[in-house]
Amino acid sequence: MHHRLATATAALLLLCGPAAAGCGGETEAREVGVVLPLLTSPFWEAYNNDIPKEAREAGVEVLPTVNSEGDPGKQITDINNLLAQDVKGLVVSPIDSVAVGPGLSAARRAHVPVVAVDVAPERGKVAIVVRADNRAYGVKACHGLGRAVRRGTVVQIQGDLASVNGRDRTVAFDRCMARRYPDIKILNIPADWQAERAAAGLEALYTAHPGIKGIYLQAGGVYLAPTLRTLQRHHSLVPVGHRGHITIVSIDGTPQELDAIREGLIDATVSQPANLYAAYAMRYIKQAMAGKRFTAGPSGHGSTIVRLRGGYLEDQLPAPLVTRANVDDRSLWGNRA
Repeated sequence: MHHRLATATAALLLLCGPAAAGCGGETEAREVGVVLPLLTSPFWEAYNNDIPKEAREAGVEVLPTVNSEGDPGKQITDINNLLAQDVKGLVVSPIDSVAVGPGLSAARRAHVPVVAVDVAPERGKVAIVVRADNRAYGVKACHGLGRAVRRGTVVQIQGDLASVNGRDRTVAFDRCMARRYPDIKILNIPADWQAERAAAGLEALYTAHPGIKGIYLQAGGVYLAPTLRTLQRHHSLVPVGHRGHITIVSIDGTPQELDAIREGLIDATVSQPANLYAAYAMRYIKQAMAGKRFTAGPSGHGSTIVRLRGGYLEDQLPAPLVTRANVDDRSLWGNRA
């Protein structure tokens, strides 16, 4: 009897290996899948590059990141494929706040915790959202443009309005402008986070309205280059402080935006903290896999966890406004990339 038991135990160890599923190994229990919305922006490239380092520091084993290529349907497939690999945690940056719901529901059925990054979902369950206050982005852009322009026409190059980020950045900007700067007219370009749509929309608007005085880029990582090219083509890329300068306020804080501030091509950007997104996503998913539940209140790392509509908890990380006065601050992620 003892001989048969020892033989069976040895066979099980040979079959399973020290870290195989169901054999008492701990490696797989820490495996996390990371789903990116796209990789066509310097912002998401920086976040993607930070994931392995931050995972090591948090003590989390991550699989190679998955790029959903801006396709909400592919993102659901990517989530399901990772669940089929028996991951124990997911970090997902939703492309569409509603469309991501079935993927989050699949994770819940599999008892796999999810941390959402950058975009809060509107359907499905997540342990916490790692994000900054996107409405504050819109307000900062409003004041940056409003104080410089005062009167005239500005362009708002919007993100995807199916995303809560696109809606928050638009609604906050529009409301602030209506209250504080009623003499400014806003022209909108719904660019869906796509550079080619931004380029085509700005070309059409600038041709019809050559007196544009300001531009608000809801995603500088994607929209900066086509905006500068369009203005240059119209001989309107005038440096800050010179007659005819078009005030430009952006969001993301990429190295390219910081360089554009230094060169006087744009006035300001909001530094969306790509490095902190990666760092706290890894820390939160580790805690969520251990069964921790999060609560609203001070985070302990200089931010506040708030409760959103729908009951979601969100850690609102700081996102400073960057101008010529602080563009060389080494704490900005764009100066570390």
